[in-house]
Amino acid sequence: MPQATPNPAHLTQVLVNSPAYSPMAGVLTYLSPTKLVPGSLVRVPLGQRELLGVVWHDTHTTDPLKPELEPSRLRPISATLETLPPLNAHWRALIQFAASYYQRSAGEVALAALPPQLREFSPIQLSRKLKKLAKTSAKPANSAPGTSASSLQNTTNSVVLSAEQTRAIAQFNQNSGPFLLFGATGSGKTEVFMRCSAELLDRKPEAQVLVMVPEINLTPQLEERFRARFGQLFGLDAVVSMHSGMTPAQRLNSWLAAHSGAARIVLGTRMAVFASMPQLQLIIVDEEHDPSYKSHEGARYSARDLAVYRGHQEGIKVLLGSATPSLESWYHSRPATDGGRYQRLEMPSRVGSGQLPLVRRVDMNHQPKSCIIAPPLLSAIALRVARGEQSMLFLNRRGYAPVLECTDCGWKSNCANCSAFRVFHKIDRTLRCHHCGFTERVPRACPACGNPDIAPVGRGTERLEEHLAELLVDIRRPDGQAVRIVRIDADTTKLKGALESQLAQVHAGDVDVLVGTQMIAKGHDFRRITLVAAVNPDNALFSSDFRAPERLFSLLMQAAGRAGRDASVAGQSEMWLQTFHPTHPLYEALKMHDYPAFAQSQLKERQQAAMPPMSFQALVRAEGRTQEVAQGFLNAASLAAAEQSDTAALLAHLTIYPAVPMSMARIANVERAQMLIESPSRTALQRFLTAWQSVLHSTRQQPEYKSLIRWAVDVDPLLI
Repeated sequence: MPQATPNPAHLTQVLVNSPAYSPMAGVLTYLSPTKLVPGSLVRVPLGQRELLGVVWHDTHTTDPLKPELEPSRLRPISATLETLPPLNAHWRALIQFAASYYQRSAGEVALAALPPQLREFSPIQLSRKLKKLAKTSAKPANSAPGTSASSLQNTTNSVVLSAEQTRAIAQFNQNSGPFLLFGATGSGKTEVFMRCSAELLDRKPEAQVLVMVPEINLTPQLEERFRARFGQLFGLDAVVSMHSGMTPAQRLNSWLAAHSGAARIVLGTRMAVFASMPQLQLIIVDEEHDPSYKSHEGARYSARDLAVYRGHQEGIKVLLGSATPSLESWYHSRPATDGGRYQRLEMPSRVGSGQLPLVRRVDMNHQPKSCIIAPPLLSAIALRVARGEQSMLFLNRRGYAPVLECTDCGWKSNCANCSAFRVFHKIDRTLRCHHCGFTERVPRACPACGNPDIAPVGRGTERLEEHLAELLVDIRRPDGQAVRIVRIDADTTKLKGALESQLAQVHAGDVDVLVGTQMIAKGHDFRRITLVAAVNPDNALFSSDFRAPERLFSLLMQAAGRAGRDASVAGQSEMWLQTFHPTHPLYEALKMHDYPAFAQSQLKERQQAAMPPMSFQALVRAEGRTQEVAQGFLNAASLAAAEQSDTAALLAHLTIYPAVPMSMARIANVERAQMLIESPSRTALQRFLTAWQSVLHSTRQQPEYKSLIRWAVDVDPLLI
C-alpha cells in the first residue's frame, strides 16, 4: 500500500500583545492543522505563557519544513475560539492604520481593543459564556412582526423639533459628511443624535450605531435616554455601554453583544472606537472637542480622529457634535472652496424659549484682599437660594489646598517621588500626591524647622466647600431650612454609585449649591441651575501651552451652558467669572457667546506661528533613572537620524528640537524628558517617524542607555 500523505501544515501569522519597542513586536508565525480565517481568535504559546492572539494572515504551504522558517522554533496554535465569528476586514484595517499612524505595534493595539476577560478564556469557557448569554438575553417588549419600525417612528415623531434641528437633520440626510454639528449648549444636539439614529434603524433594522462620549460619568445619563427611546423596541440588550468603569464581565457582555450584532446602539468612551460592530452604519462623537478622546498612555490615539477615519474606511456617516468644537474640527469644517473636509451643521439657538446665560465679570482687583468669593457673587448665590434655585461653582483643583507651607523657613509639602507638591486634604488630614499616590499624615510641625505654624496655601474644592458653608450659614431656603451644599470631584466619587447618587440629588432639587471640578462643568442636563461661577479661571490665560486658551474657553462655555436650561424657571440665568483680567479678549468673546470669533482669532495666531492644525507635531518621550540618560537618549537618536540615509533625506521637511524635561519632570522617581518634532507635511512626518523606529531601537541598545526604562512616540500630542 502507498504511504499516507501527511496533512499539509498551515503557517499562520498571529498578532499578540507586544509593545513597539519589544523584539517580539509584529506578527508571529505558528503552525495550524487547518487553514484559519484572518480575524479568528486563537490561543498561542509564547515562552512559558499562553496568550490570546488574532490571526492576521494565513500562509498555506505543503512543506512547513522550509529552512528559512526554522521549523524547530515553530510552535502549534494551542486552540481556536471557534464559537466566535472572526473580526472582519474593516476592523483589522482600522487596527492596522491606528498602529501605523500612532507608531505602535499592531498587536498592542489589537489586543488592547479586546475585553480583558476574553484574553483569559479558553474555547470551553467562551462556549459556556455564549450559551449563558443566549438564555438570559432580553427579548424586545414589542416583538410583533412589523411593529418595531412603526413604533420607533411614532416615538421619534412625538418629539417636536425646532427649525434648526429640522434643518440640521435634513442636511445630514442629504449629504455624505463627515459632519460637525455646531450647536449651542441646550440647542438639542442629543435629540438630533437620537433622531438620526432612529431614522437609520427605521431604514435598516439590522444596522448598528456607535455613540461616543468623552467621560465615564456622562455615559449613564445618555444611556438612560437612548434606552428609553430604543430599548422597548429592540430589547434592553440592544443598547450597551463600553467604558473602563465597567467590570470585566460587563465589558465582555457588551463587546459580545456588539460583535454579534445583537447590540443596535453602543455608547462608550474613547475605547469604544475599536468596538467590533459588523453592521456599523453611523458614528456619533458627542463633545468632540474634549481632550479625553486622546489617550495619554499605551497607544496614544485620538478616538475622534479614528472615528472619522473609520467612517471613511467603511463608507458610513460620522457626526461630530460640540458647542465649542476643537480648532482642528472647526478648521476642517470651513467651506469646501477653502479646502474644508467636513460639512458644518449649525444650531445657534437653545430649544424653546431658553436663553444663554448672561456673562458677568467680577474684577478681583477691586475686591477685598485675599477674597475667595467676591461679595457681589455671594449676594447673587444667596438670592438664588432664597428663590429655590440652584447655583454651581467650579474650581478645577480638588483637595483642600494645593500645598502646605511653613511661615518661618518656607518649607513646602513637596512629594519625595515627584516634581510636584502633595495636596492637603483636610477631611482625612493627609498630604496626598495626585501623581504617584504617595500619602502621609499632616505633620504636627514643620519637618524642616519644627515650627508648628504650617498653613495651607491656595485653595481646592474641599476648601471652597467649607468656605461657602461659612459664608452662607445664615441664608435660608424658601422652606426655612439651611443651605445644602454638595461637592462632586474625584475624591467624593470614589465609591461605586457615588456619582450617580450625588447627581440624582442635584436633579431632584435636594442641593442648593453644587461645588466641583470640571467633572460637573460639561455634559450634564441640570434643569434647576440658574447661576454658574468660575472661581479662579485666570491660570490658563498666560500658559506656555498654546492650547491652553482653547481649553479654557471651551471649559467656560460648557460650564455656562449648565445654567438656564429650563425655560420655565423665571429670570435671567447667569455665568459669573472672578478674574484679575476682565478685559482679556477671551472673556470678551465669552461674554458674547461668540465661539466663531474666538476660533478665528486663535486660528490666525496658530497660522502665524505655524502651529496645528496648520502644521503637524509628534513628541518622543523617554523615561529613565536620571534626566541625563532620558535626554541623552533622545538627543543621540536625533543625531543618529542625520546619519541614516532614509531619515536624513526627510530632515529638510522637519524641525527637531533638543530634548527637554517634561513639565512634570519626575513621577514616582522616574525622570521624564521629551523631544518635539514639527513639520508642515503630515506625510513627511509620518515617513520620518516610521524610518526612525529602527534608529530609536538601535540607540536604546547602546551601553550608556541601559538605565533607560522606556520610550514612546506621541503623534498629534495635546500636551506639549
